[in-house]
Amino acid sequence: MAQLCAQLKLTTIADALPHLAQKAIADEVNLTEFLESVLKAEHTARLVRQRATFARLAGFPAIKTLDGFDFAAASGVPKSQVQELASLAFLERNENVVLLGPSGTGKTHIAMALGYAATQAGIKVRFITAADLLMILTTAHRQNQLGDALKRFVNPYRLLIIDDIGYLPMSREQANLFFQIIAKRYERGSLIVTSNLPFGQWDQTFADDATLTAAMLDRLLHHAHVVAIQGESYRLRDKRRAGLVTKRSTTTKESAANGMRSAPQ
Repeated sequence: MAQLCAQLKLTTIADALPHLAQKAIADEVNLTEFLESVLKAEHTARLVRQRATFARLAGFPAIKTLDGFDFAAASGVPKSQVQELASLAFLERNENVVLLGPSGTGKTHIAMALGYAATQAGIKVRFITAADLLMILTTAHRQNQLGDALKRFVNPYRLLIIDDIGYLPMSREQANLFFQIIAKRYERGSLIVTSNLPFGQWDQTFADDATLTAAMLDRLLHHAHVVAIQGESYRLRDKRRAGLVTKRSTTTKESAANGMRSAPQ
């Protein structure tokens, strides 16, 4: 029996069969019900393994959940909107999510939490920072392997999460490569992107190319949920409580984020 289960790759059945057989005898179930319980045990175990694999291959820096997000402390986060996104209905419609706000206000946590929830629903996800994505695309382009690199980020994943757009400015070549990712995924799969810049300043990141930026935003925002997050960095808040910071110093990027309400949505 164990050998047959191994050949058929029924690993759970091999381990669970003695217990299930004893339970079936004790409960006096018929053969059909017994077979159903055996198959359910195998199916459940496979789902657990699949979810663990999807979470591991997604490339999350850490596992985050919305249950672990402190909405009380992050008062600038629109809780009802984020919880609605947690239903993952946006994935069924190939819609995007754009998280905008100052550094340290929870954008990456929310992005990873939504991504992790997707893996637990059996959805393939990839998490990557904008800087790492551009490094991969630039290297592939110079090695004449851009087509293969684009396929890696367009075809396999129903959800692609790109973190920290705008953290570093792009060259014109990088801006064009990034645009190709957005364009090729348009209406074919969902994106979650995070940025600490309002849309009006994105062209500064994309090589000051207003035309390319407008074309990219047109595709990104056509079917998108824009989550505007206000507030200060939780890291600065924690330092202030510890007495390490006595006065808040507003960074250039935080100041830019204050103009978010006027951004197109």
